[in-house]
Amino acid sequence: MILRTVLIIILVVLAFPILWLTLAKLVRKLYPFPAPAFIGRFLDSGYRRWLQPPAQVIQRSGIKEGMTVLELGCGPGTFTTFVARAVGPSGKVYALDIQGDMLKQLERKLAKPENRDIKNVELINSSAYELPFEDKALDMVFMVTVLPEIPDQDRALQQVNRVLKPGGFLAVTELFPDPDYPWKSTTIRVGAKAGFVVDEVSGNFFNYTVRFRKP
Repeated sequence: MILRTVLIIILVVLAFPILWLTLAKLVRKLYPFPAPAFIGRFLDSGYRRWLQPPAQVIQRSGIKEGMTVLELGCGPGTFTTFVARAVGPSGKVYALDIQGDMLKQLERKLAKPENRDIKNVELINSSAYELPFEDKALDMVFMVTVLPEIPDQDRALQQVNRVLKPGGFLAVTELFPDPDYPWKSTTIRVGAKAGFVVDEVSGNFFNYTVRFRKP
């Protein structure tokens, strides 16, 4: 009887994330929309940074000092301040989001006393389909749980390809059980279709980064 109860509990624990992901994916497919601004507090919480440590995202993405970086879909700035310090004064971070309310949250974050030393971040309210940069202008574009939210991923990645320098990098990080979570193979396929070459795949099933290089 005890063994049976334990087995039932284990099955429920294993089945719940799969059921949640299946239902959430169905809803997101029928009604595609970016993460709403009201969840910005959760997205920029200590819990989120525990799930996806900024230092880990920076290391896996290949972000280094002096780089000119675009954070595509920056949201409330969960990773922005960390990336700004990683690229240093000689680098630049463009924090782009389609939602003005998300950028307002990031603006308030940058105005806090602990972040007033950061002078290399520029906020941009724009779509992934219309990146306001010259051709071959950026060293790196990175996205954290953003790419699957974009309805026309190929169109967005063509824009990324356009603005990246030859040899520049695109880093895509995903997290389970995000409702839009894609398999690694799916992320690799989408990036390859847009003309990128896989440079490195790191992490595990629950939290991974695929870093692509522009030939």
